[in-house]
Amino acid sequence: MAYLYTPWLLFTQILLQVAKYEAKVPAIIVFGDSSVDSGNNNRISTLLKSNFKPYGRDFAGGQPTGRFSNGRVPPDFISEAFGLKPSVPAYLDPKYGISDFATGVCFASAGTGYDTATSDVLNVIPLWKEVEYYKEYQNKLRAYLGKAKAKKILTEALYLISLGTNDFLENYYTIPTRQMEFTVQQYEDFLIGLSENFIREIYSLGVRKISLTGLPPMGCLPLERARNFMANHDCVQEHNNVAVEFNGKLSNMVAKLNQELPGLRILFTDKIYQLFYQIIKRPSSYGFEVAEVACCATGTFEMSYLCNENNPYTCKDANKYVFWDAFHPTDKTNKILAASLIGILRETFK
Repeated sequence: MAYLYTPWLLFTQILLQVAKYEAKVPAIIVFGDSSVDSGNNNRISTLLKSNFKPYGRDFAGGQPTGRFSNGRVPPDFISEAFGLKPSVPAYLDPKYGISDFATGVCFASAGTGYDTATSDVLNVIPLWKEVEYYKEYQNKLRAYLGKAKAKKILTEALYLISLGTNDFLENYYTIPTRQMEFTVQQYEDFLIGLSENFIREIYSLGVRKISLTGLPPMGCLPLERARNFMANHDCVQEHNNVAVEFNGKLSNMVAKLNQELPGLRILFTDKIYQLFYQIIKRPSSYGFEVAEVACCATGTFEMSYLCNENNPYTCKDANKYVFWDAFHPTDKTNKILAASLIGILRETFK
């Protein structure tokens, strides 16, 4: 089986290495949810945490960090590929200060979404608060480096934005409030409006280089498949269709803002959906053995506190699995997804 996926893994390593020598990005700055959170939820009062084992068991040092993975999340790989630090620190982590944040910082919070009602579900950091933290960070950076140098970093930095899944799976399809207000297509449009407002706001704060990630094939997450009894635990096609439809609307919004806002460059990374879907449907082609269930615990519904070191069913080798817990990819999957973006990120933001 090795001959099927070794070329892909070699290609991944080449992409990550080449970027180190050609990229001109002084910092990686991150907004979003658990797909990119590097530990901010550790410092807030919420049930949605991952700062305990077995999370982080394959991270450097083998310690949990608050990332919802056995290792790193995509911004970490992207940061390293751009010749910066191998991991992007969480803004609320007291181990780090402004000297660490000068080359990268993460404001993301697991469980959040574009919709403030989504962040209320599990009492996590809403997107508007992530922006407030960013403003605070700007002031600290100016005080640390001086206005001119800080402005250069803030303008030239690459901003990674990844969220939206929780708005549907944690909020719309789980809690009836938004379903009573909107059809799913109307809710998509509502979220697009919120996304546009968010981008316009950070643009007004000086942000110019953005990589925006759309929704993944969310109907194929192990948690979704576990509940899909009627289709023999296959992917929930309705939810995947919504993801594709929403991504199309995001793409149109990005095209509009790229035209309207002078100096702004947004890269919408729509290729992530298709690559992730191919990994799930043809795992052996990418060096995986299991895509239907996750590594942690039974791999069907566990995440956060249900994914703990006392569960005897957790797999021994996470590299065989596409998913780490019932909602989040493994370190290996994150690395492949991140590597697929490096070339186009480098070309777009050189």
